[in-house]
Amino acid sequence: MDANEKRKVILENYSHPYNMGIAETDGYIKTNSNNVSCIDNIDLYVKIENDIIKDVRFTGEACAVAISSTSIMLKEIIGKSIDDVLAYTSQFKNMVDDEPYDSNILNNANVFDSVVRTGNRKVCAYLPYNALLEAIDIYKGVDLKEKKG
Repeated sequence: MDANEKRKVILENYSHPYNMGIAETDGYIKTNSNNVSCIDNIDLYVKIENDIIKDVRFTGEACAVAISSTSIMLKEIIGKSIDDVLAYTSQFKNMVDDEPYDSNILNNANVFDSVVRTGNRKVCAYLPYNALLEAIDIYKGVDLKEKKG
């Protein structure tokens, strides 16, 4: 995908983000991810049933990279098993960290393959993934205090 196509995908997902806004929160796990060095602040509402991501919605204020990354991520993960989502998330992290990754798994998220060149944009692109991983940990009953300590 060339630079103009990447820009189009990013701007489309920023202008018309998928699943932005919430109708209800019953049965959803709410998590937050923010960037202390800018305005990026996203709340994810994740509904997981039987180890399947049934729905994810989000609210917040953030830059074009963070909003579009969230929108693209949601399109990729809804309806997938936690194991598939963790594999997807791992490949995305490898991509933004300039590590080997499978681009076939990432689909439209490949538009962020150049954020590795600008460290501050890596944080923006990965912002929703932090919130998603926290929601999965909560669902699994992981003690987040121990994990961070």
